[in-house]
Amino acid sequence: MASLGIDGLVSGLDTTALINSLMAAEAAPQTLLKSKQTSTTTLATALQALNARVASLAESATKAAKVDSWNATAATASATSVTATTTTGAQPTALTFTVDAVAQSQVSLTQPFKDLVDLTGGASTLTIRKQDGTLTEIAVGTDAAATARAISSSSAGVSAVAVTVNGETRLQLTGTSTGASGGFTVLAGTKAQVEAGTATPIGLTGTRTAQDAKITLWPGSGAAQQVSSATNAFTDVLAGTSITVSKLETDPVTLTVATDTAALTKLASDLVGSLGVVLSEISSRSAATTTTTADGRTAVTGGLFSGDSAVRGIQQQLATAASYGVDGVSPSSVGITVDRYGAFTFDDKVFAAALAADPEKVQKVVAGLAQRVADVATGTSDKIDGTLTLKIKGQQGMVTDLGKQIEEWDRRLAMRREALAATYSALEVTLSGLNSQSSWLSSQLASLSTSS
Repeated sequence: MASLGIDGLVSGLDTTALINSLMAAEAAPQTLLKSKQTSTTTLATALQALNARVASLAESATKAAKVDSWNATAATASATSVTATTTTGAQPTALTFTVDAVAQSQVSLTQPFKDLVDLTGGASTLTIRKQDGTLTEIAVGTDAAATARAISSSSAGVSAVAVTVNGETRLQLTGTSTGASGGFTVLAGTKAQVEAGTATPIGLTGTRTAQDAKITLWPGSGAAQQVSSATNAFTDVLAGTSITVSKLETDPVTLTVATDTAALTKLASDLVGSLGVVLSEISSRSAATTTTTADGRTAVTGGLFSGDSAVRGIQQQLATAASYGVDGVSPSSVGITVDRYGAFTFDDKVFAAALAADPEKVQKVVAGLAQRVADVATGTSDKIDGTLTLKIKGQQGMVTDLGKQIEEWDRRLAMRREALAATYSALEVTLSGLNSQSSWLSSQLASLSTSS
């Protein structure tokens, strides 16, 4: 019967279309809620993107405000075989030295392996003794390759490989660390025998001697002094500077540590660039768009951020923090300028000239400006209580609340549709009954007339 009623077979009405029309009207409030949820979600997403850019600005500004960031140095050497890196604490200076030796590990060959086995008198153990006295036992078999693997996998600090030439196999032993302390000897016998002095020394043919790297500071002067290192890196000669050598240099090498102008320029440039990204993001999302309607009228639509006072406040605070001077010195004097449209630019040539003329002034202006920007950006984007972060959380909460209201409307509309379907179904049933009654009455009247 319900199908009969819904299809309107008795009344002739398109009850399905009628119910859909009524439901469309009933769902108008829910449609508004969905539209509001969509716009709120869009705003929350845009605010999240802006917050990420503000957080990046806070990072750049905080870095530019730190004193350590302005101590950036770079080291250069007059010889390509010498390299150096600097860290915090390095001071501009120049140092001259020669490279007398480079660090290397020991490489030695054993006698032929069969002779080695005979020499041990069938002993099953070799002991490797490092320069520092450390002893490591190695199990020896009749297979050279297996013995080499046993040495390499041990804690002796020596790698080994079996090498065969003209039918004779020897073990090539290589120290895994450079420096004189990486040298080693080999004895036939256990550690106990070595300690007791009864182990038999194994003769080794050296192909490379373990040695330290050595440089002579201030060569040719009365202050000349040699410094050694187990590796090719010298980390304690200059504070904050690591020097690495790779070959002998008999002619004096000059190492120069100077202020890293490129790093300082990047420091200021990154600050202005990050600021520009944030302000551009706000401006682009606040700009109005003009369209022509179907009836030929001009419609102006505001940007996503155009009516948001919080975002506008962030824009004004950042622009103010970055535009006014530091102790009466204008940012433009160090290459940071703002045009009449509020766009900030960085002139690296002006910055370089100012840095060369007065480094302290440049640091004071840029670091002071950066600190103001960092304060605003950090207070805005802080993950816990940043103003923009809290606004995003509020928008997300609103999206959640709207979603619950929409779900409630889904249940309400479903019940309303069921009610309408039942009403029209009952109507169809009633009409069907009336039609049947009408037909019966007509047939009775017709029979009475015939009987008369």
